[in-house]
Amino acid sequence: MPDIGTFNATMISAGIPTIFIDASELGLKGTELQEDINGSDDWLKKFETIRAHGALKMGLINSLEEAATRQHTPKIAFVSKPKNYTSSSNKPIQVDDVDLLVRAMSMGKLHHAMMGTAAVAIACAASVEGTVVNIAAGGGVRDGVTFGHPSGTLKVGAVASKSNDSWSVDRAIMSRSARILMEGWVRVPSDTF
Repeated sequence: MPDIGTFNATMISAGIPTIFIDASELGLKGTELQEDINGSDDWLKKFETIRAHGALKMGLINSLEEAATRQHTPKIAFVSKPKNYTSSSNKPIQVDDVDLLVRAMSMGKLHHAMMGTAAVAIACAASVEGTVVNIAAGGGVRDGVTFGHPSGTLKVGAVASKSNDSWSVDRAIMSRSARILMEGWVRVPSDTF
């Protein structure tokens, strides 16, 4: 496994187990698109190493060797403060359109948008003060964020509460945009009515 150095991470099990890392600590901008990561064997190996060690730390596996048999979790996501970028569909996303940027790995590749379960994890992590996600979004008490991902933006929300030294999420909110799957016409004979 490649040497990945050390960095701060937030590990959360909400929506789907996810490890969040500040993009700048990895040497990334947070504006990367699929080809920037998926076209690099070095990045793919680094992210797999992080995922394997995170899975062990989160108790999802018992040994690093098991990581290869458990590709679906945890997800790895890198975050950054808002920046201007151009989405994969060439839509400009302005710094004022988002609270933070998030890029997530799924099944060993950078996802083309954002998985719904990871969006819930983003909402929950943003609502907990001091997490990597919360800090990237500006810190403080938050019950919602709009984040930029490779193909656009998504608004999510969550309410978390702290009891003793433990956080729990009381509510998570997310919406999905649907795309048109089909348009067409059906010819019905006039004598049918």
